Amino acid sequence: MRNINWIYGLAVSATILASCSSKKKPDPKQADTVSVSTGDTVHLPPPYQTKSTTVFCELIGWPKDTLPKAPKGFKVSLYADKLDNPRNLYVAPNGDVFAAQATTEANGTTAVKNAVSGKSKSQNMGKSANNIIIFRDSNGDGVVDNKGVFLSGLKQPYGMTIVGRYFYVANTDGLWRYPYTPGDTRITKPGERIVKLPAGGYNNHWTRNLQVSPDSTKIYIAVGSGSNVAEHGMANEARRADVLVVGLDGSNEKIYASGLRNPAGIDFQPGTNVLWAAVNERDELGDELVPDYLTSVKEGGFYGWPYAYFGQHEDPRRKGERPDLVKKTIVPDVPLGAHTASLGLAFYDGDKFPAKYKNGAFIGQHGSWNSSKLVGYKVMFVPFTNGKPGKPEDFLTGFIADPATSQVHGRPVGVAVAKDGALLVADDAGNTIWRVSAEK
Repeated sequence: MRNINWIYGLAVSATILASCSSKKKPDPKQADTVSVSTGDTVHLPPPYQTKSTTVFCELIGWPKDTLPKAPKGFKVSLYADKLDNPRNLYVAPNGDVFAAQATTEANGTTAVKNAVSGKSKSQNMGKSANNIIIFRDSNGDGVVDNKGVFLSGLKQPYGMTIVGRYFYVANTDGLWRYPYTPGDTRITKPGERIVKLPAGGYNNHWTRNLQVSPDSTKIYIAVGSGSNVAEHGMANEARRADVLVVGLDGSNEKIYASGLRNPAGIDFQPGTNVLWAAVNERDELGDELVPDYLTSVKEGGFYGWPYAYFGQHEDPRRKGERPDLVKKTIVPDVPLGAHTASLGLAFYDGDKFPAKYKNGAFIGQHGSWNSSKLVGYKVMFVPFTNGKPGKPEDFLTGFIADPATSQVHGRPVGVAVAKDGALLVADDAGNTIWRVSAEK
């Protein structure tokens, strides 16, 4: 068995090395600059200008008294720790905070591959907790008074929302709803699956996020692609790389927008009916391709995947297949950097942060693997003025411990605004939730 594993390891290593080099030469004619809503000009190098590289970070955790870093005027504190891969956050109308705990499941052959490649050092993988934890701050002092398992027996839960007397959960294979009364600390009654969804996915594209419409009559469901660039065929991508919309009972499903490779973060811009998404773009075209992005999501809009990227730039791996869709591809609003894994999204609708943060967007960047250096691993902020986005800026950093050795303390992902106006950040790799508040 040891010899078999050794041979298998060599095979996997050879595969990784092969993926790090490109047989294709870049075509300088494919370089381009694109103007975006922020007023910036984005430079897009030709595909394969740099080699596609696999660099997994090494997770070392948070030493005692070590915290992420926020801008001057803010305080960072530990909201919760000793969790089990808290992936996404949701704040109920009554102020209760919910964390969906789930991860990419790895066992058998997958576990061996992850160990050989180094991926297992970058994230908590294995058996998924598959539950939702509730946190309650009874007196509003920013400190959790009660914590417990709210709902268990799920299948890689991620998105959560409350509408009326129901608590909705997006598992990887479907949208479920459970009877709920405000103030409940645990759900024990059986739920019902009201929408069946295609399960699984490339890397962490098992996540399914939720957002309820401003008038509370519809639910939007974000479903990531089942592959990097449709290498398994488009039949495998049915109802994927989309934002779906359904009625509160799961009826009347429609594809609201498509071509969004992994729209893991979705949220409505405060005071409007405009849906926005943080989109995790494709891999293996080089260090600078393709930029992840934040964009308004237009009904019926097509955003390129897998045929084009960042506007009408045809992906060489899908060359000539759908020129009609390439032509109609929408340029996204805000570039967020290639391979940053921009996954979490929350508009700031609180009133405790300085005025510049009002109605701006916070984005959790989980961090790279397909880049020659670590990128992401922070929370970004995008200011909005009169409904229009500005230039992104760093907000919460300090997750990278040592860029030279690719060591990180944790990896931010889900973000949410607490009832008291603080920003909560789920650090799934660090098994913590951080709280960022404005200093008085």
